[in-house]
Amino acid sequence: MKLWQKTKGPENSLLQKKIETFTIGNDKHWDLFLAEADVKGSMAHAQMLRSIGILNEEELEQLNAGLAGILDSITAGTFRIEEGVEDVHSQIEILLTRSKGEVGKKIHSGRSRNDQSLLDIKLYLKQELSSIAKKTEAVFDTLLTLSEEHKNNLLPGYTHMQLAMPSSFGLWFAAYAESLDDDLEFLCAAYNVVNKNPLGSGAGYGSSFPLNRQLTTDLLGFKTMNYNVVYAQMTRGKAEKLTSMALASIAATLSRFSMDVCLYLNQNFGFISFPPELTTGSSIMPHKKNPDVFELVRAKCNRIQALPNELTLLINNLPSGYHRDMQLTKECLFPAILELKNCLDILILMLANIEIKTDILKEEKYKNLFTVEAINNLVLSGTPFREAYLQVGQQVENNSFAAGSRLTHVHEGSIGNLCNDKIREAFYAKMEKFSSR
Repeated sequence: MKLWQKTKGPENSLLQKKIETFTIGNDKHWDLFLAEADVKGSMAHAQMLRSIGILNEEELEQLNAGLAGILDSITAGTFRIEEGVEDVHSQIEILLTRSKGEVGKKIHSGRSRNDQSLLDIKLYLKQELSSIAKKTEAVFDTLLTLSEEHKNNLLPGYTHMQLAMPSSFGLWFAAYAESLDDDLEFLCAAYNVVNKNPLGSGAGYGSSFPLNRQLTTDLLGFKTMNYNVVYAQMTRGKAEKLTSMALASIAATLSRFSMDVCLYLNQNFGFISFPPELTTGSSIMPHKKNPDVFELVRAKCNRIQALPNELTLLINNLPSGYHRDMQLTKECLFPAILELKNCLDILILMLANIEIKTDILKEEKYKNLFTVEAINNLVLSGTPFREAYLQVGQQVENNSFAAGSRLTHVHEGSIGNLCNDKIREAFYAKMEKFSSR
């Protein structure tokens, strides 16, 4: 029997099963990700019901014991949504009633599946955003460590895919670290929106019970609550979309970095390499060492970047109140969360094993990278800039340009000035805010 059914009746008609199959779809699979949040939300709700006299102390103890047992099964990986049970919320209430009797039927007082589902999603997203922030931090730290380690190793810089000016591996690694710092802004913004308690909003119109919403806000570790009960339900879909935008921002950084790696690993560049076990081969070309890991990171992250648009189309132009369309946000967002975490993990592994080629710019083909340096030296000695530009340009045209001491030093200007301390300071200031309640 479904929680919303008023009378008992046959549940196995062909028509009913078709409707159930269509309306539930894959929801029960993704609901399993919410099981822990649902139990913890129910524990807080039960304590609040005790505080307003709907439950007595003995009933609260019984419910807590039953919910703790369910939580143990979730932790152990044995929790399942049974055949014929609609969702995780129904399954937990059924198990609670099965083990604790009539008191289990009281747990739903003062709440709807609407605010219960939204609460579960927000608790889950809070946890996952925190997890992604930690994994992003690990990649960030690795990039800055590599930046410092290789700050004196020069690297060709490109514009329009043409040789431009000297760069360095230090600059290259730190550039992506600073990109992650900006991405963390989006992650923090999504976390701030998610970090508001919707419980007590019911189906979107509150409750006639004297619910203590501040108590559940405190018990569940939210910073504040969604005060307006209608708007609380309107955050369903919005919270997911803002989270997807944060994921997409990180994904864009990882995708672009992966593209660089694929280029730099190419034999025509040959700037970096990886141990053979971290690359793949060809079935007919024995010399191949393919960057499959980075190609897949690029592809997965490009797909994640499409997610905000998918969620926009899903929730766009819906009127206020709950609509079943919202159910599909889970199957859009939850796989993307898992994919991004996997991409961050594999990048940490790959970066720990990256091998950098040194003395790249000794090759004659890179000598023109130093034309700007030659112009600047002329300007510093008193030659007008336009005259210096023409003079060096003519040397390039007649192939007489010589870069001089280009290989004897690392520039003290932009190449040598990594500003990594400032980047690190900015990043960890955001992490501190992120880890606060």
